[in-house]
Amino acid sequence: MIFTWMVMIAVAVDSASGAMNGDVQQPCAKIHTSSLVVPLGSPITATCVIRQDCYELNEEDVRIAWYLGTELIPSSLAVNESNMVSRIVVPSFNHTREELICGFQDPRQDLAGVVIQAGYPPEKPENLSCQLIINAFNSLICTWDPGQLNTSLPTKYTLYTETRDLNSNNTYEVPPDIHHVVISRADFGIYMAIKIYVKAENDLGEATSAEMVFKPISVVKLDQPSIVKIGVVPKRFGCLQLTWKLSKQQAWLHHNPFNLDIRLKTADSSQPILVSYVKSPKKVECCSLLDGTQYLAQIRVQCEQSPWSEWSSSKSGVTLETAPTGPLDSWMKVSKNKENKNLNIQLFWKPSKLFSANGRNLSYVVSQPKLRSKRKIMCSTSEKCCAFQPSKGARKFFLSAVNSAGKSHPTEIRIYQPQAQMAIMDVTAVPHADRSFLVQWTADSNSDLIDYVVEWKPLLNTDLCKINFEIVNKSQCSLIITGSFEPYKPYGISVYPRFKDGIGLPQTVNAYLRQEAPSVVPELKIKQNWNSDIEISWEEIPLEQRNGFIKGYKVFYWEENGPVKAVSADAEDRRVILKDINPVSLYEAFMMVSTFGGSLNGTTIRFKFTSSDQATIVIIATASGTGLTVLILLPLLACFSKHKTMDLRLWPVVPDPANSSIKRWSSESTQFSHPSWDNNEPNPIYLSHLSFLDLTTKLSKEQDDIWLNSKEETSDLPESICGSVFMPTYSSSNSESVHYATMLPSSTCSSPKPNEPVYLRSESTQPLLEAEESLTPRHYQNVPSDGMPKEQCFFGPCDDDIPEEQNNQGVIWDDFPFLRALAMNEREHN
Repeated sequence: MIFTWMVMIAVAVDSASGAMNGDVQQPCAKIHTSSLVVPLGSPITATCVIRQDCYELNEEDVRIAWYLGTELIPSSLAVNESNMVSRIVVPSFNHTREELICGFQDPRQDLAGVVIQAGYPPEKPENLSCQLIINAFNSLICTWDPGQLNTSLPTKYTLYTETRDLNSNNTYEVPPDIHHVVISRADFGIYMAIKIYVKAENDLGEATSAEMVFKPISVVKLDQPSIVKIGVVPKRFGCLQLTWKLSKQQAWLHHNPFNLDIRLKTADSSQPILVSYVKSPKKVECCSLLDGTQYLAQIRVQCEQSPWSEWSSSKSGVTLETAPTGPLDSWMKVSKNKENKNLNIQLFWKPSKLFSANGRNLSYVVSQPKLRSKRKIMCSTSEKCCAFQPSKGARKFFLSAVNSAGKSHPTEIRIYQPQAQMAIMDVTAVPHADRSFLVQWTADSNSDLIDYVVEWKPLLNTDLCKINFEIVNKSQCSLIITGSFEPYKPYGISVYPRFKDGIGLPQTVNAYLRQEAPSVVPELKIKQNWNSDIEISWEEIPLEQRNGFIKGYKVFYWEENGPVKAVSADAEDRRVILKDINPVSLYEAFMMVSTFGGSLNGTTIRFKFTSSDQATIVIIATASGTGLTVLILLPLLACFSKHKTMDLRLWPVVPDPANSSIKRWSSESTQFSHPSWDNNEPNPIYLSHLSFLDLTTKLSKEQDDIWLNSKEETSDLPESICGSVFMPTYSSSNSESVHYATMLPSSTCSSPKPNEPVYLRSESTQPLLEAEESLTPRHYQNVPSDGMPKEQCFFGPCDDDIPEEQNNQGVIWDDFPFLRALAMNEREHN
């Protein structure tokens, strides 16, 4: 058995493609089927026959197997008539394309196979249509719809044409999946009837479309026409005359009858007017239009039942003008002049639904009733607003519209006095869509109420004629207002009640269409400080830079390397207080301003809390580059500051000779000496040099009197002068001098009393610190001396000021350097 099976496999491998019969190779197996193309889902029957001269098989040892692609068909569907013949029935073939194979199963050995396709027969072509294209090539294009069903089989389409007048039939085959045909001009006549139909074919059947018989001229697609001229019809109001033509390539068709559509539209209208003409001539009239109105016109043409051409470019025309007709809607605001008690009237108007301008250049006239057979004109304007003062006693006036053809019938407007009645509450205005607001209000019931007036205006534009209004029925409590509203701009919206005898008080709200963060943040200003608290304020943001409603302010501040603190302020309050400020620390702060549309942070400032006679705050720098400004301003502030600490910081200290110890003076110039920043008092200044002058001559009494009594400037005299150190300031030409005064022996002067100290004016270039208020020295500036009068106590306390227990003590020379120097000088002379 095994040997027989191995022989069979060897023979099958050697001759699976068939046995050689002479020089012709024949297949060893063959499949017979009823059809290779079947409807999708239908049953199929096939028979596999194996040639006996290829294999010698034992019927009991092997059975024929069937495959559909890679899938094994169950053996229950197959019937083996012998070991060489097998028949199978597939109840439903659900593949659009698959191979049916017969052979052996273990191991699989394919002997024969056929490809079977499945699909649907074609649908009838629908919507067959043709269009004549007149251009340089003149052709007829026909298209059709193949149907919704996908046949899954290659389908061929063929277009058939029959022209009886020409006695010619033509056939046009197209590739699969192509559903149009271009017929050349030689195969048809433009004015001759032609019959066209389409046939669809595949392996499962065929279908033919409905026949179409037409003249090609009736299916021509005309080019875009053009308007030659549009103008008025003489002596006919509300009419326009229009002349048109075809394109240059289609101008030879002008003798054919065409259908014409005219589309008219005014500049301020969104709905166009459509006028149609059948078999239109080249010149047509359009009537029943508004007088004195500009219209934009477009046209399109059609030949019989052909497709419409594209709309032409627009051209404008103006009908004849007539006088305006219909009333105007008006809104009047009345106030009293406090000075002369006259009425001030602001009048606004707009066309009503019944108004017709009947002209383009429209103006308006406001006049009072006739006085002496003549009306008094209050204003004449092309705007839709007017402000004037009526004559005393006037109760009404008239409003008329005027154009070049005449004046409208006047609209009478009565003057109503303003009233203090409150009939409206809770007015709100919220954005509605992109360019509108929804205004709502609550009204009290009042039998005298006539209607409401909703008024709105841009707050950034004070032009009176920018005010708009709408009159609302008294039963209505809401209104959608539309206009040229801009985002981020503020608008004022008011609702007025109107009564039979006057106008009530309005309710007004402000509104934004959209909001965003402000454009600027105010500059922080330190207003005042006390203890460890600082009050910071700022200016109000200009209305044009707010971009929305200010929701609030928040100031953030922090100490160096410290946590951030925040203080908030309401929109109405423009100040905050920063608490618990460390006096020795440097702080930074900035402010954030918020609207309902966003927030913006301001510039960061740095400040420090310094102590002096009173606490002050100094802004050191800002993050936006204002540090240079601060550096420039500080010296200017210092120049004009009267503060003691600021003087000591910026000016050099010059010692007061009468209130210092000479032994501690420095020999160097004190011009560039500065005090320590850590102490409010100046540092001691040391001097190690002191010089004395002797007078060898004695001044006469006349000379003394001259010096003492002279009112002229004596500061430039080189001689020594006897007198007090508190003489007028003296400036010498000798810039090397550094001494303010030199003590002289009392015997050298004649005018002072004996034993009194005498001073010689110095030639120092150093300025004195302050001008003395009095020429009388203070008591602490004089040296005490036995028997010296009180008024001459220059360098120390007088006797009356010294406690009794110190009366017997000796003089402490270190405390009186000038006296010690005098004593030394006397010893040298002796």
